[in-house]
Amino acid sequence: MTGSIQQIHSPADEPVDQAILEGRAASVAHLFRDRVSASPDRTAFMHAVVSESGDEWVNVSWRELDEVVRELGAGLVALGVEPEDRVAIASGTRYEWAVADLAIMVAGAATTTIYPTTMADDVAFILSDSAAKVVFAENAEQLAKLRSIRAQTPAVTRVVLLEGNPDPDDWTLTLDELRALGREYLAGDPQAIDVRIDHIRADQLATIIYTSGTTGRPKGVRLAHSCWTYESAAVEAIDILTEDDIQYLWLPLAHVFGKVLLTLPLQMGFATAIDGRIDKIVDNLAVVRPTFMGAAPRIFEKAYARVSMMMEAEGGLKHTLFTAASATGREVSEMRERGESPSGLLAVKHAVLDKLVGSKIRERFGGNIRFFISGSAALNQDVARWFDGMGMLIAEGYGMTETSAASFVNRLKAYRYGSVGWPLPGTEVRIADDGEVLLRGPGNMEGYHNNPEATAETIDDEGWLHTGDIGEVDDRGFLRITDRKKDLFKTSGGKYVAPSIIESKFKGLCPYASQLVVHGADRNFVSALITLDPDAIAGWAAQNGMEGKSYTEIVTSDACRQMVQGYVDQLNAGLNRWETIKKFTILEHDLTVEQGELTPSLKLKRKVVADKYRDVLDAHYSG
Repeated sequence: MTGSIQQIHSPADEPVDQAILEGRAASVAHLFRDRVSASPDRTAFMHAVVSESGDEWVNVSWRELDEVVRELGAGLVALGVEPEDRVAIASGTRYEWAVADLAIMVAGAATTTIYPTTMADDVAFILSDSAAKVVFAENAEQLAKLRSIRAQTPAVTRVVLLEGNPDPDDWTLTLDELRALGREYLAGDPQAIDVRIDHIRADQLATIIYTSGTTGRPKGVRLAHSCWTYESAAVEAIDILTEDDIQYLWLPLAHVFGKVLLTLPLQMGFATAIDGRIDKIVDNLAVVRPTFMGAAPRIFEKAYARVSMMMEAEGGLKHTLFTAASATGREVSEMRERGESPSGLLAVKHAVLDKLVGSKIRERFGGNIRFFISGSAALNQDVARWFDGMGMLIAEGYGMTETSAASFVNRLKAYRYGSVGWPLPGTEVRIADDGEVLLRGPGNMEGYHNNPEATAETIDDEGWLHTGDIGEVDDRGFLRITDRKKDLFKTSGGKYVAPSIIESKFKGLCPYASQLVVHGADRNFVSALITLDPDAIAGWAAQNGMEGKSYTEIVTSDACRQMVQGYVDQLNAGLNRWETIKKFTILEHDLTVEQGELTPSLKLKRKVVADKYRDVLDAHYSG
């Protein structure tokens, strides 16, 4: 093994409460039971009940949640679910997802996650590979998908429908029916769930998350209970969250980022407002008024672009004040990053502009945000600084499904933009000779389910997990991820190009950008595919004589091409000569999860896109 172990933070920088780490619960089920005992009457979840008259938010206490979870868990036991048996959840983010997951935990079983957008063939593979016995299905659409693959998934004995009423059969039952089954079981054996919890070991399988691979079949990442209890204890030990926080959770719970944010409240006891409807985020923030939220970079990029364009459209004094507040906020953000505070005229100027501009922008996010957490892809530094300048710090972090989500995160009192922060306490880091980041710690997976070859390729004999990401450590121990090892490419001139850095820079420059896909492996120059955000470009079109025109008409117009060229020129001005984009094509539609071009966590499927638009890319180099 080459490279040297680097402990990236020092105790002098960050006192860590080791007692929290050392005293962590044996399992997620123990963690839940302890939380119910510690704060039974505090709010556990808030969720929206949708009706024709509008959404009504309902609070659920830990005590109330415990009753539901125990009954559903006992229902699973009554269906024959044994310890470590797999129970799948095929659903979007909603309160019932969280309840189902906890029921699986207290039954001693293991959750297998399935995105609602997963194609039937892949669902069949996941259910078959995991040998899932029971599936929680969100709605009639998911049930129909499961029925279509029933012959391929003989291990699935029952399907529990989260909403709606299925046609009566011996295969499907509703959530209420499962609860009733559980109540009946508990009437005969009141201690059944506590006995199950008492026997769960820390090394027992808790979750299998199938990674949304860009090629081939997805791999099932096996995560033990100790992975989740470590994550939650480590986050509490670095003191960024408290029992009084309120989380807004919309991320896909089938993804490790969303799943870990579902586990943290069990450790710390804060309330979580849960709603997976992306189009309702802004409306819900005003109602819930959370103190923190996790999100993928695309959400922050879109929010920044929307506010910027609104202010530009307003013009006049509002735009002038917004521009001044953004510039002053950036200056103050840079000072805070260095551990300094503004003084004198700058402090007065910032206070005035914050009251006139910053406070109003914060109100758009509910008014109580202490910080955001960004993960799953690189966050543009300029976007991050703008949010910080407006009084809403974005703590960027880094992790993988294979490390139970967070391995690194910027702290609220120690952060550097462009970095993913310091490691969580207990996680060791090694930078290999080729720059690859290697990790070892309690959050690491046990391996890939039924795939020892892939496990051996990822975890070496010394227990180091090879992340596939290239990184470097700065003078204060902050890790910077520069690109995916497999995404780095070399031009025909022998120069290396890191595409994700260029792509992130462009999205920070161009408020209309949705995606930039950089291409150029073994080519004599770099080219790109560009897609524009449908909402943002519609606003631009209205201001440029094209209101009412279709997306395709707008993005193929000469005026739009000229506008985008201007931003590409700005991008190129900050790149090395061999990195500059010489040619680009604006695609006639945005990239989507539904078309398989993005993962459900909004990461680019680079190879899928390159293969799909091979003719377009080849045309950049013809002649």
